[in-house]
Amino acid sequence: MKKSRGRTGRKRRRKHLKSFMDGVNCSHKLEYIKLKKWLKERGFEDSNLRPAEFWGTGRGLMTTKALQAGDVIISLPERCLLTTSTVLSSCLGGHIESWKPPVSPLLALCTFLIAEKHAGDKSPWKPYLDVLPKTYTCPACLEPDVINLLPKPLKKKAQEQKMMIQELFRSSRAFFSSLQPLFAESTGSIFNFSALQWAWCTVNTRTVYMKHPHRDCFSLEPDVYALAPYLDLLNHSPNVQVKAGFNEQTRSYEIWTNSQCKKYQEVLICYGPHDNQRLLLEYGFVAMDNPHSSVYVSADTLLKYFSPLDKQRKAKVSILKDHDFLENLTFGWEGPSWRLLTALRVLSLAAEEFACWRRILLGDVSSARNEQQALATAAQICQFLIEETQHVLLQISQLKRDRENLTTHLALVEMLRSEDLQILQKSAEILCNLNLGTT
Repeated sequence: MKKSRGRTGRKRRRKHLKSFMDGVNCSHKLEYIKLKKWLKERGFEDSNLRPAEFWGTGRGLMTTKALQAGDVIISLPERCLLTTSTVLSSCLGGHIESWKPPVSPLLALCTFLIAEKHAGDKSPWKPYLDVLPKTYTCPACLEPDVINLLPKPLKKKAQEQKMMIQELFRSSRAFFSSLQPLFAESTGSIFNFSALQWAWCTVNTRTVYMKHPHRDCFSLEPDVYALAPYLDLLNHSPNVQVKAGFNEQTRSYEIWTNSQCKKYQEVLICYGPHDNQRLLLEYGFVAMDNPHSSVYVSADTLLKYFSPLDKQRKAKVSILKDHDFLENLTFGWEGPSWRLLTALRVLSLAAEEFACWRRILLGDVSSARNEQQALATAAQICQFLIEETQHVLLQISQLKRDRENLTTHLALVEMLRSEDLQILQKSAEILCNLNLGTT
């Protein structure tokens, strides 16, 4: 009897594990019931997609029928979309139209989100607002201690992102104050920095691209955002292909799949061929085994390996700068990029070879010596980045023990850095074989 019970227990555990790997259906949760009812009132009919929790990606959508290439994943009517037209038709519209200088479409959407969230039960958008994340993991929301652990180029962009939101807040204060007649409470307490940061992250991470005609009440910044309730639960995978856009005939935002998806599996879409640094910066997550992932080499790191005594160094750096060869220098799963090797070849030119720099930029090899030196320097840089990444991973594991409140954010950076390490180790292997081939 005992034996039989154990086997049944194992079977049950396996079944439970399988369902967890497939996804745990969440459509019974009150917030999703209310959201689906709200969407139905606005003309959205859908019987195939279910909100679910997935082991690898968290909250997402599963399909209750197998999808084939060419199938429509989702078709969301225009009435369900939150755009600048929604904002202008709200009580904020008149204030935005009369405000000078004109606000940006982005600020208009942020203002609307903050105002509707503040309205609580009175907001017609409450069912959607209730399923939005309460917090975000974009670099702008990370603690300085965590930002310091990011790779140099990403750290710089994260700091710029943070400063941009601070500047948006500073420059919007007068506009927020002008909305006081609409609120019983002080606008200073409603439109505070953390509210704007939350709204900015909502727009930045969750909008779909949808071009709107320019209106004079907005600044000249492109008006290309649409928040798409329910559709925005679809998670990203670099390995699927989709077609997306607003269908003028059906007046709906639609996504078609070019891949197959089995019944009860998570439906995934592709946000674009982004590496993990871009995904973390723009969306606040990292995709494992991302074929587009790269490790960036900053210009400072690159130039450390070339003597300041080289009389032509200044001219070489100037050439690289003028031809845009000091940015986007990377190591990938297939080793050093062509751009990185080209920059290294130019910097490795001997005095008598210097006149060949144009040929190198076009993809030629100047000499066996030059090629050997460029590959050897690439291997040195790669080794330096391996050691630096290992050191950061050690710092992360120590911080995870000491700062439990930062666990989620540290886990993200750890995922990013762990994949960087794998890429660099693969690149070191490739360079070792290439160096052997040139000696």
